[in-house]
Amino acid sequence: MSATSAPLFDVRDPAFLANPYPVFHKLRTFSPVFKAPGGRWFITKYDDTQLMLRDRRFGKDFENPDSLMQRFGAGAMQEPAVAELSHMMLMRDPPDHTRLRGLVTKAFTARRMEAMRTRVQELTDRLLDKVIANGRMDVIRDLAYPLPVLVICEMLGIPEEDQARFVTGSASGGALLNPTPPTRMELDNANRGTLQSGAYFEALFEKRRREPTDDLITQLVQAEEAGDRLTTAELRANVHLLFAAGHETTVNLIGNGFLSLLRHPDQWQMLREDPSLIPNAIEEILRFESPVQAVARTASEAVELSGVTVDPHSIVVALIGAVNRDPAVFENPDQFDISRKDLRPLSFGGGIHFCLGAQLARIEAAVVFETVLRRLPDLRLVEPEHLKWRSSFTLRGLTELPVVWG
Repeated sequence: MSATSAPLFDVRDPAFLANPYPVFHKLRTFSPVFKAPGGRWFITKYDDTQLMLRDRRFGKDFENPDSLMQRFGAGAMQEPAVAELSHMMLMRDPPDHTRLRGLVTKAFTARRMEAMRTRVQELTDRLLDKVIANGRMDVIRDLAYPLPVLVICEMLGIPEEDQARFVTGSASGGALLNPTPPTRMELDNANRGTLQSGAYFEALFEKRRREPTDDLITQLVQAEEAGDRLTTAELRANVHLLFAAGHETTVNLIGNGFLSLLRHPDQWQMLREDPSLIPNAIEEILRFESPVQAVARTASEAVELSGVTVDPHSIVVALIGAVNRDPAVFENPDQFDISRKDLRPLSFGGGIHFCLGAQLARIEAAVVFETVLRRLPDLRLVEPEHLKWRSSFTLRGLTELPVVWG
């Protein structure tokens, strides 16, 4: 089996973004491990991806200048967005990753996340109250986007008077996480966003130094002031990460979930009749339309995957959207079935980088689906053939999803 015989794809092609799965099936069938021009390897099988996520031979290697140049070009560290990315725990290996993740893990314990359910319910009802008399809404703008933004704002300690500026924004990340190098325009946009958010958070850090409160930013500011646990650059980068990660994937989970359920009316009806299926439905949504479509690691040495040896020091990209539809693991993988048994999608990653907010995302999605099923049981799509997908390949989601009821 050739490691380079697979057809390639364009992560900026709107047709591919709308439906990447036929391409994924071809890749998995004819070349499940392949090397693209530029040296990146792509994998599409579930077992290979599990190995990559958990095996210490695969790391982030983001502090390596050669790795950064391979991803972003010779001037990588002169780009503000890349420099900030390099300080995020998402991009670090132990011991830095262990230290940084340890600072925020306490805020994401199972008990704390479950305690958030009541607040998530209040916010969900408040958002629905605003639109329910209209008989229509845009699921993304009116519900899927503002809910997780408000939740992560409250967790971080962003003042209520500032939250509106975040709620009226839009999910914008992803370009630097795509499996192909960003364009100059994408880098410029990422740099601009990094500098703008950095300026806001710097001012908030200063306020929390003077006026500490019971929130995650205060906790991290105090760790920075201790001097030996968090640098100022790490503080800024990881608060930015927590804000982005705290809503980006949840927006897509909720939006993709409503799309999948409403495109399959029999599944929506099944959920109406038996809401106890909601937790399993969420796992099927994560599998069927994964909010995260790609995860990358760097091989520290030569590693064999599906009979192909991956070069040492090369970037390996797992195509999660393909992995979650691997027929070796999931029977009839292109069928959306909320009663599917033994669901183990890899949408939240694995190993030491498993998503910190996975439980919170599941709680938010569960509350939203239960509430909408109860309050708007006759929800239906408007023009489902004219869907608008985000331009980011890695973060798969819709820019809008019009629905009506009544």
